[in-house]
Amino acid sequence: MKQYYICYPEGKFKALTFSYDDGKQSDRRLVEIFDRYGMKGTFHLNGGLFPDPERIPEEEVAALYAGHELACHTYTHPTIARCPLDKVTEEILEDRRALEALVPYPVQGFSYPNGSYTEEIKRLLPALGIEYGRIVGSSHNFSLPNDWYEWQATCHHNHDLLKHGETFIGLSKKQYLHLMYVWGHSYEFDNDGNWDLIESFCRATGNRTDIWYCTNIEFKRYMSAARRLVFSVSGETVLNPSDQPIWVTIDGENKKLHTGLNTLA
Repeated sequence: MKQYYICYPEGKFKALTFSYDDGKQSDRRLVEIFDRYGMKGTFHLNGGLFPDPERIPEEEVAALYAGHELACHTYTHPTIARCPLDKVTEEILEDRRALEALVPYPVQGFSYPNGSYTEEIKRLLPALGIEYGRIVGSSHNFSLPNDWYEWQATCHHNHDLLKHGETFIGLSKKQYLHLMYVWGHSYEFDNDGNWDLIESFCRATGNRTDIWYCTNIEFKRYMSAARRLVFSVSGETVLNPSDQPIWVTIDGENKKLHTGLNTLA
């Protein structure tokens, strides 16, 4: 019997993503670092807090975050666990509406403002068009999320970032899929005077051929699509019902599965 494994694009088994909140002016420097080292990030903005001299101006949002993901963080940044559910709905939908006026795609990512959420809010998010919710805190591991609406990062950038990065680079067991997920606020680098930290991390982990660099929504959609693959019992055909190619390995050989029915020679 052959062994079948789901892979990241091009047969990779390591992925790296970032999540940064609030859209402050320091995002400019962070985006420049990400772009230089081939990284992709997700940036969570509050559509109701424009204009604000501390934040990226509306007219610059599309250009600055091009190639990255723009995601929701509620319209006014309340502590939503204290809000009535109908007002949480308004906060999220109005944030989507405001941000979607700035970029040419549906905005469907989310991070909980102040790390605040409840089980009721989690259950509400799919009906509001939200595909995932990032919580605060650090898992200090490279596991994949079990709950897309309670998605915890590997670490905040101030929590052993370089140590985790070194471990991540050294991972070699291809029978597992690994994800390193870093979160924070770009203004913290200004406050803490440690821009060298993220620069060193990106220099070490960036522009590598064995890592898939992706936004949060790209990772979520890819993994969801991969779980929808339908293999025949014989293993000679596989249906990919999604709109994107998915990679697998069969007895160690990489296979790219296009949309529709694929025949495996």
